[in-house]
Amino acid sequence: MRGNAVVSAAAAAAGRSPAAANSLRLAWRMVWRDARGGELRLLALALAIAVAALSAVGFSADRVRLALEGEARQLLAADLLLVSDHPPAADIFAASQRDGLRSAQTLVFPSMVTRAAGEAHSSLADIKAVSAGYPLRGSLRTAPALNAPDAPVVGGPPPGSVWLDERLAVALAAAPGERIAVGRSTLVVGAILTQEPDRGVSFFSVAPRLLMNLADLDATGLVQPGARIGWRLLLAGDEAALAGFRATVTPLLERGQRLEDTQGARPEIRSALDRAGSFLGLAALLTAIVAAVAVALAARRFVQRHLDACAVMRCLGATQGALLRLYGGQFLLLGLAASAAGCALGYAAHFVLHGVIAQLVTTPLPQPGWRPAAQGFAVGLVLLFAFAAPPLLQLRQVPTLRVLRRELGPPGAGQIGGFVVGAAALAGLMLWIAGDLRLGLWVVGGFAVALAAFALVARLAVRAAAALVRRWPARAGNNHGWRHGVAGLERRAAGSVVQISALAIGLMALLLLTAIRGDLIAAWRGSAPPDAPNRFVINIQPEQLAPVRDFFAVAGYQPELAPMVRGRLTQINERAVSADSFVDEQARRLIDREFNLSWRDAPPAGNTLAAGRWFADADRGRGVISIEAGLAKTLGLALGDKLVFDVAGEALTVEVIALRKLDWDSMRVNFFVLAPSGVLEPYPASWITAFYLPPADAAFVNRLVGEFPNLTVIDVGAILRQLQSILDLVAGAIEFVFLFTLAAGLVVLWAALVSAIDERRYELALLRALGARRAQLSAALLGEYAAIGGLAGLIASAGAMAIGQVLADKVFRVALPLDPWLPLLATAGGALLVSAAGWLAASRLLRTPPMLALRAGV
Repeated sequence: MRGNAVVSAAAAAAGRSPAAANSLRLAWRMVWRDARGGELRLLALALAIAVAALSAVGFSADRVRLALEGEARQLLAADLLLVSDHPPAADIFAASQRDGLRSAQTLVFPSMVTRAAGEAHSSLADIKAVSAGYPLRGSLRTAPALNAPDAPVVGGPPPGSVWLDERLAVALAAAPGERIAVGRSTLVVGAILTQEPDRGVSFFSVAPRLLMNLADLDATGLVQPGARIGWRLLLAGDEAALAGFRATVTPLLERGQRLEDTQGARPEIRSALDRAGSFLGLAALLTAIVAAVAVALAARRFVQRHLDACAVMRCLGATQGALLRLYGGQFLLLGLAASAAGCALGYAAHFVLHGVIAQLVTTPLPQPGWRPAAQGFAVGLVLLFAFAAPPLLQLRQVPTLRVLRRELGPPGAGQIGGFVVGAAALAGLMLWIAGDLRLGLWVVGGFAVALAAFALVARLAVRAAAALVRRWPARAGNNHGWRHGVAGLERRAAGSVVQISALAIGLMALLLLTAIRGDLIAAWRGSAPPDAPNRFVINIQPEQLAPVRDFFAVAGYQPELAPMVRGRLTQINERAVSADSFVDEQARRLIDREFNLSWRDAPPAGNTLAAGRWFADADRGRGVISIEAGLAKTLGLALGDKLVFDVAGEALTVEVIALRKLDWDSMRVNFFVLAPSGVLEPYPASWITAFYLPPADAAFVNRLVGEFPNLTVIDVGAILRQLQSILDLVAGAIEFVFLFTLAAGLVVLWAALVSAIDERRYELALLRALGARRAQLSAALLGEYAAIGGLAGLIASAGAMAIGQVLADKVFRVALPLDPWLPLLATAGGALLVSAAGWLAASRLLRTPPMLALRAGV
């Protein structure tokens, strides 16, 4: 049967069959025939896993992209949106009244709300006050009660009523019909808010939503100096009217104001989701890198098995080009089939990632388009031909003399150059998925360094294990099998290093996302003292200072109240600055916001001087400031710089005389900018404090808000719990992606076994002929596999612990204790996993009769 196939292939390759159709049909027949050999199944499996990982991320990202593009007007609740951190000028409102435009207005700010009747329950709420006509695009949906069916509604809540989202209704234990205290007003709960078109992403909203009518806002008394309020002016209409409004308003825009349209709707959402998509894509790319190793190993084995057949075809008249077309067509068909299977698996797997995204994005996500599938096919074919081409090129160079002399020299420069092309193709994929040249270059360099480091460590570990076995005293009994297996790692050093490195990368990623992540968060939480402040109180007005201080004192608390003035940095050394003045993204965000300024004559607790000097008595009333060192570095500020802040519409000129380092983990009230007394007092100010609230005294917050309705109490613990839940969701998604990496590592192990199966079969047969028992050979195989898995687990745990220490020191700034159990568990787990997988792949070698294997040769 195989001989007939070779003759048919030779005839087709020599051109004695009708053209390409027969060659393609023959290539398809050869795919089915060679699939029984094992290496093509491995090659297809490796491609399918790589394509599945990348397409799963691609399908998820595409759903988000289509939602942002197709639902852009709903995300804005308008056609055009003016976003401002201070009240827009009257000329802007006047321009919104032109013919052809409809407008609405919203104000968004945090504040405490309380259930007015029964047992007092208070909660921080993200309040949105909306005018008539909101939303201009999209729709609101409400329900008459919790867990009841919802329905769309026209317009927002009528005057005198509020709508609570489900989180807030549960926190307040409030149902429709009950009354809620909002500032100095008491409003009726009209419905449960279930959908809000411009809410966007839930992790941008720390507090639950309360929707109220704009007409009720003044009566609440919540709009106070120092309150952080976001103003939004929504517009809808025909394109000409919108263009006219844009042309009129653009010259009037001030710092802290911007226009958003459907092309750039919700940039904060786009940026966050784009970054998440890029990160997941790079995590999936690690799977592709590991799978590429399996592709190269499987292709090498395929070529080894077909050298004799190619030599026969060359004798029958097949040309080098014809052979390359024949086997190239075979690989093309295989690549298309494997990519299709990978895309189907990726589509099924993307629902896991979609489940995570759906908990973070409130906007419904449409079905993905065709682009991720096309990208999956492209990735599959690039991986296949980039790493299978070098071995494949050997087939066309098979000499006809191989029929008599079975030998073929090592790859020449062309084949080595082919592997360079494969590495370049992977680098191109990294740049493409990163979406940013600078980030992509860092990723390429990082992957290259990491893979080289893993390979070096794996090589040293293999050498150390072999040396340890040689020095281990041999005892009588059946202990030679595992010694032979471990020593086999050194005999096949290159293959062992590849297998250990591929498995270690996948295991390390999973350890980082499970054990190390949990240890880091636990250490970070434990770094704060037990009595560290867990509540912040803001919006304290000057006339409330004495009453608030007395209220705290009666309850047994003595918090420090600090003044806070809002100012925007406008000039540095007589040079006007804006977001366009900086390249760094963090600097652009900082310069575009208002800073909280404060005054203090003595150094605050937790502040250490990094440069310059602290304020002297003579500095009181002078225009000098101290700046946090990290902020100064980000904005490029230095001692002696002259800064101008816009404070309440007035220019305040100050000089930097000190740089401070802050202990942010103390949870105390800290400020980026401090001035001595006598500088900021003339400007409108509010006050802020932080204190530790024992769990047993939780009712104190209800009493405080009941006495001072305008105060906002921020529960740090609740925020951390929400952030923890978000981190858990994101980590779960990343862990799921890295499962593909681990699967690709196991395929590499299997491919390495298959690529050397003839050598192993001959070696085992020779040992059996020399008297080795099957039990000894089984112990040798299991010893080798256990050593591969154990070393991979040990290296992975060491790498994960090292990265954890770096993160603890540089990011979390905590001491991370070393877990002595992690290396032991990782080593044992890796040994068991690889032993099981390797035994399934190689146990049949022990069943091959020794005489048959010896006659076949290597």
